Amino acid sequence: MAFSASDLAQVRFAVSPMWEVAPSFRLLTSHTAHPVHGRWADQVRPRVAAAGLDRGWLSELIPPTGYVPDFLNPAPAGPAPAPAAEWEAIQASPTDRVRQDLDHLARHRGSLAPRLRTLHADPASFLPKVTQEIETYWDLALAPYWARIRAVLDADIFHRARTVAEHGAGHLFNDLHGSMSWHDNALNLVRRKRNLPRESTGAGLLLIPSAFTGPGLRTRVRPPDPPQLAYPARGIGALWEARPATGASVLTPVLGRSRTLLLTELETPASTTELAHRTGLSPAGVSQHLTALRNAGLVSAHRAGRSVLYARTAAAETLLEAASA
Repeated sequence: MAFSASDLAQVRFAVSPMWEVAPSFRLLTSHTAHPVHGRWADQVRPRVAAAGLDRGWLSELIPPTGYVPDFLNPAPAGPAPAPAAEWEAIQASPTDRVRQDLDHLARHRGSLAPRLRTLHADPASFLPKVTQEIETYWDLALAPYWARIRAVLDADIFHRARTVAEHGAGHLFNDLHGSMSWHDNALNLVRRKRNLPRESTGAGLLLIPSAFTGPGLRTRVRPPDPPQLAYPARGIGALWEARPATGASVLTPVLGRSRTLLLTELETPASTTELAHRTGLSPAGVSQHLTALRNAGLVSAHRAGRSVLYARTAAAETLLEAASA
């Protein structure tokens, strides 16, 4: 894919919730052990199955391998769109674009499953059902972990931006992924089945670090949007490793013993009942402390069926990291 000076000037990074939805859902429904995301999958898979998401719209739209409809990955309008903004962009997908993508999916899979045939017939009526299921999946599988995932993605972008500042964009492209290289004002992707002439793409390039994309690259080319390239972010190997809060005791005089204990126990998202069982605190006491921590911006709450999962926020992660330094 050739780059003019104008294209190079329009290269940017973005963090996209939807670029995590499809590959993470595919991983969950594959039921295969994953060397990095196994701990996450073991926690999330029962919730997804209990909600019936493994046999709903997403199960038909996201096959085990191959093509995923492009309308599920709208071009992020900014550096880090909110999930709801991406759901709205999916719902606003033009009817002809949705049908083209579904026709392309049918060519890959041989035919469309029953739900997708209804979506093809009337996209405007059924896209809200698709996005409602995506939102449910997000709440169950990704939102409770988003602060941790987002920290890795942001760190990757910071590293890449520094690379550009110190060595230039060409070095960035050569360092981004083993299957990609920059040569003679063009970006080359190994094993790409066809060329990408600029006439068939939008201007610039949108680079999207992803926790669940990998080990290869994923692309989306839909003019007039800029081409999107999702790549595995740096640091994913340590994403789910336990982070001992060895210095958390210094927070006790500030937060109190019980609230400090709850923060350390939220290494992985948990419900009030689980936290009460693990800490020995009463459920009422846990609920009271979690409310205080949530009001302080240190804990977030996420609906998971009939229960609520609590998770540490980015602010809490920073606080614990500083206390352990």
